[in-house]
This record gives sequence, C-alpha cells and structure tokens, in this order.
Amino acid sequence: MRRFFTLVVLLLFTIPFGISISGCSKTSVVVYCDGGDSGVQVGQLTTITLQPRIYGVSLNYAQIGLINTPSATDCKGNSVSVNAFTYGTTDMTIADIVPSSGRLCAGTWNRNTGGGIPDYTTCVPTNKSGTAYITASANGGSSNPLPVFVHPQVTSVVLGSPTTDCTNDPTTNCCPLAALATVTASPYSGTSCLSQGVTGQLVARVFSGTGATRQNISCLAGHLSYTPQDGSIVTIDENGVATAHAPGSTIISAFLSQAGSSAGFFSTCPPASIQLSLPNTNSTSVTVNQNNTQPITATIKDTNGVTLTGVNLTYQSTTPTTIPAGSGSVTPVFPGAGAITAFCQPPTCNPSPINQIGLFGNGKPVASNPISVTSPGTNSTILYIASTQSQYIVPVDFTTTAQGAPVRLPYVPNSMVISQDGSTIYMGSANELMVFNALGNALSREDTTVNGQVLAVSPDNNTLIISDPIRQLVYLYSSAGAIQSTYGGVATRAQFTPDSQTVYITTGNQLIVHSVFTGWVSIPLAVTATDVTITSPSVGAFFAGATTTARGYCPVTTVTSTNGQTTTTNVYYPNAGVTGPTSDRVAATNDGLHVLGATTTPTATFTDLRVMIPTGSCPSAGLTFSNTAVLTSVLSGVTATAITGVVPTSDSATAFVTYTGSGGVVPQYAPAASGAGTLGSVKLSGTAVAPVAGVFSADNTTFYVGTSGDNLVHILTKGTAGFQDGLTTPIAPKLTDTNGTVVIPNLLVQRPRKATGG
Repeated sequence: MRRFFTLVVLLLFTIPFGISISGCSKTSVVVYCDGGDSGVQVGQLTTITLQPRIYGVSLNYAQIGLINTPSATDCKGNSVSVNAFTYGTTDMTIADIVPSSGRLCAGTWNRNTGGGIPDYTTCVPTNKSGTAYITASANGGSSNPLPVFVHPQVTSVVLGSPTTDCTNDPTTNCCPLAALATVTASPYSGTSCLSQGVTGQLVARVFSGTGATRQNISCLAGHLSYTPQDGSIVTIDENGVATAHAPGSTIISAFLSQAGSSAGFFSTCPPASIQLSLPNTNSTSVTVNQNNTQPITATIKDTNGVTLTGVNLTYQSTTPTTIPAGSGSVTPVFPGAGAITAFCQPPTCNPSPINQIGLFGNGKPVASNPISVTSPGTNSTILYIASTQSQYIVPVDFTTTAQGAPVRLPYVPNSMVISQDGSTIYMGSANELMVFNALGNALSREDTTVNGQVLAVSPDNNTLIISDPIRQLVYLYSSAGAIQSTYGGVATRAQFTPDSQTVYITTGNQLIVHSVFTGWVSIPLAVTATDVTITSPSVGAFFAGATTTARGYCPVTTVTSTNGQTTTTNVYYPNAGVTGPTSDRVAATNDGLHVLGATTTPTATFTDLRVMIPTGSCPSAGLTFSNTAVLTSVLSGVTATAITGVVPTSDSATAFVTYTGSGGVVPQYAPAASGAGTLGSVKLSGTAVAPVAGVFSADNTTFYVGTSGDNLVHILTKGTAGFQDGLTTPIAPKLTDTNGTVVIPNLLVQRPRKATGG
C-alpha cells in the first residue's frame, strides 16, 4: 500500500505543469475587420441604419409619429446589441424628436413647460413645411440621415396623367425623390389600359384642403407607396412601378408613410377575342365517343392584340347532362350533342369596381366562338310523368321497359323541373314546394315556406326560381332548402345561362335579371314578354311577345371625368336591336343560328328567326343581334288555343311544337343552314287530339309527348324516314284526379341512362 501511494505522488510531480492546467480557462480570439492584428474588431458597432433610408417619413402638421427601430451591425453585417439609441434632428421647427424614444413631432415638442406637464408630451405645430433629417447614435456611431417630410394635412391623392407643368401643376414624377429611384418604365396615365406584362410608373397628385382652398403639395408630401386591391391584376414595387398581369381593373390605394391615403384605378387590358379551336384541325365541330376526352385550345388576344396567358376562362356547355364542359376539354358521358363556349366572365375574369365597369372594356364579359360536339350512340331514358290535375307521379324506365308504380304526392303539382344531374325533381304547388328523389322514386322533402310555380333550376343544380302569385314574390331559392333572395312580381318564365351565374325572368311587361355580378336588375319592357330563351353563346336572351325581342348582356357604358377621376355609368341588359315576328313561345337552337317561335295569333303560326350572335368583347354601345325572319308559316291542320312549348333537339336538327287545342299532329321543323327550313308534322296515332307537352331523349332519337284526347304519352321514334308515331306502344300513366278521372299527362321530365342499365 505504501509503495502504491509513493508511485502516485511521483506521477503527479512528473506531469508537465502546462498540461496539468489545460482546459481550465478560455481566451477569446480577437478578429479584426481588415484581417490584420489591429483596428476595428468584428462584433463592434460600425453601422446604424434608419429605414426607409431614401424615402423617409411623411407627416401632416402636428402629427405624431414613430420611426422604425434602427438596426445596428458590425463590419461584417452581423447584428450588434445596443442598449439605447439617442436621436436628433437637423431642424426641430420642422420635425422634432424625443432623444430617448424616437417619437416624432411634425412641429416642436414641448420642453420646460412647467405646471407639472412632462416634456415631450405635446406636439406644438409650427405650420412649417419642409424636410428635416433625423439621426440615431449609439456607442460612438451615427446613422444615416432619415428625411422627414412635413406638410399640410393631406386630404386626397389622385392617380392620373403626368403633368406638363411641374411649376404650377406638380405630380410625383416632378419631385426630387423621383430622381432617386431607378425607374425605366414610362408613366401610367390612366387614360388607357396596359397589356399583360407591360410596366408603367404610377403618377399621382397630392392635395391638401378642398374646393377653393385646395393646394397641390405633391413635392412636399414625400414618397408614396401603392397597394392594389386585387393583386392578381397588377403588382407594384417600392418605386411605384406597376406590372400588368390578369385582365381587369382594380382600386389602387396610395399611402404616405404616416399620413393619409386615397385611391385611383389601374387597368390591365381585357380580352378582345377568345378563339376556340380543336388541335390539329381547322374545324369547329367534332365527334367524340363517350368517356373520351377532347382537348380544346383557347387563343386569347387583348385589345392591343397581345396574346394572353393564364386567363381564368369559364367553359360552358348547352347540354351539361350529356356533354359537360371541362376546363379546356370536353368528355361526353352520354350520347348526345352540345355546343361548348368559353367566357371571360366577371367577377372571376376581367373584374372591375362597380363605378369603372366598361372603362377600357374591364368589368364586361367576353365570349368565344362555339365548338359543336356530338357523341354518337343511343342511350336509354327514365321518364317521369305527372299532371297539373293529379296528385300522382309515374316513373318509366325504358332500360327495363318497366312502368313504375304511381307515387302519391302531398298536393297537386302546378309545375315540374328536373336538375341537370337528373337526381332531383322539383314540383311547385299552391301549398308547398315538393322535392322528389328521382334516384329513389320517393318524396324527399317538403317546404311549406315557399309555394307557387317552379320555373327553372340552375345548371349547377344549386338554385331554383319559384314564382309565388299569392305573395307576388319571385324567390331565388337554394336547392339545399333556403330562400336566398326575393324580388317583387309574378313571374311567367325563367331561364338560367349555362354557367348558372345569370337568370332571365319574365313578369309580363317587366324583365327581371339576377346576376352574381350585378345582383337584381329590373327592366321595363315595351312589349309584354310571354317566354324567354338563352342564346348560344349565352350573350343575351330572346323574348316572345307581340314582337320577338332580345336583350344583350353587354351594358351600355357612358364614361365621365370629374377632377381627373374617370368613372362610368351603365345601363344593364339593353335592347339588342331585334324586331322579330309574333311568338308566344320561343327556343334558341344550340348552334346559335335560329330562334324558333310559335303563336296562336291570329292563327297557329311557326316562325324561324335567323340570328347571328356576336362574340368577343363588349362594345360600349351594347350588343346588336343581326336577325332575319326566314320563315313565317301557318301550322297546317292545327287549331291551337295555346302554344305550350317549342322543343328543339340538342343537335339543332329538329324541333317540335306542343299546344292545347286540336289537330292530332305534332308540328315538326328542320332548320336549314341558310334560308328557310322544312316545316311539316308527325301524325299522332289513335285518338290523340293534341300534343300538350313533350321532352326529347338526351340522344335526340325519341320524343315523348303527352297528349289530350287519349291521356297517353306517345313515343315519336326517329328512323330512316324521320320521326314517326305508332312504332312503339304509347304509355298509359293513368293519372287520376280527386274524382278518379284519368287526366292529361302534361308534366314530363327525363334523365338519360346507359342503354344497358345503370
């Protein structure tokens, strides 16, 4: 044990002293900024920066402000901690500052006021305009001088054209600060739009006071910064250079650092044309098999002829059930036909503030040419049959040729429409709205808060138009079960545009239009309207009456300019210059070439109004629809008390007329590519007296028509000899009234189904 202790002691004394104490203390390594062995050290404060160093701070007389906290860095740009800064000013009669906190006063702070009033609590105005420079110091260093611009109270900032007289009418491009910015963009005058990708230097006038006391203080107020309300239309950098992006007009707010703000407008040029085409072909019509996707190319030119990219187009189909439109493509889901168009539709494309709609074309829709799509083949149908005299609805599935059992309804329906997806049937009554599940063949909901006639359901299946003659209200009703909005009147007909954003509603001598963009608009009509049909493309609507008329969706725009601000006023849905023959009911063909009509005045007569529906951008004077009546002909053998419908096929090849009265025939018309088409009729079989209501199958091969006289539904089938009746046994729905009497099946809707079921 003693030997071990002696060894330990010897080892301790033989270890070198330096090694024995290594790690017991640390010595910081000094690094100098120049890499040498003397001078300013890294980590030592070398720079104090006040921001915004060039554009400074703007204050109204007597306004109190606060500068940004200074940043302190060393020679390598690393942050350095500073316990406190001391602030100073070059002219405390213009802009004073609290030495310890950096609070600014556009005037002079109180000092040594007495009476117990602390220093630096009251900003005493001197009403002296000019520029003072503020600095911050600490640890022996001083900041850059920060300009503080003091001026009279800013009351307005107006964006506009650059001045031609910097002495008497200065604009911001005249001022010394403008020379400090590196700007290569030409001034944006506000008198025209800029094309996508083009830049413009914003120019403003800054004013103090109003009326006769208003003075231009543009070069006293300091630097303006700008913010667009809609950043997708334009972006603006710190120098006020605007870069145009998506079509549209937006409010621009002009801000002074700590003073007032105001607004102007910026416009990115709208599309002038949208040209749809099919890749690798010059044709505008195509045949596409079911479930195959056909791309569609859109070439968009703005009003300066510049090709636009990234434009938010909305694609519409005239037959969304069978030929739904995608975004730049179409994929048929059932055999049928339809027309596809593309729209730049506010507010999702080419938007504008309400008082700028129409200026440079912003805020107005732009339509493309149509692409005709046909999907070959046949499909089956599920037909739903009801009557305005019966409490029953009967489904018929032509896939299984089975006639379903009648379903009893709570009330007798006065109207019936089916959603575009075929899932829901809406029936109006004097007591309530009845909602029928078409997939389960059962009533799914009743709503006693709304009664009256169901006139239309939107293509997106979300909104109904219901007219209540008792309360004299028109309801905009959500399919989810709530009244969205109401408008006074008793409506007779209604139709939505394919994009579901606009609905045209006739109320006799008044037209009511509801748009997502403009809300409700009421328009007096010179001629009582009895029906409405939407054009293809959906740039307006035609109205039946003693004279067939039309309204366009382009407003008539009037531009006014006051105190350098340009604004617009608009007359919405103006007359489109159509004076057509008398009609009681009308229907537009999907090819956009015909508006077909029928009337009982003075005798049963059919009309074909050949139309040319304009596309492209909206003119300031509104749209004018070119039109020529190519056919006005008596319906031979028909004695009609009322025309109940004009029903064209989705491929625009055939149209039938339904009516009450007598004749025993279904008038049939085949439109021609030019001039008058061929008017004839299909003889009804058996004891049928008149075709009172009808609906085409989605593939256009069958016309189902409810008839008076025999109270049946006849099936007109298309063959090599055209449409014929009697090839298929009529359907006997046997709808009865409260007395058990069989009544006329005058309410028909259908949904397509694959021919093999499903």
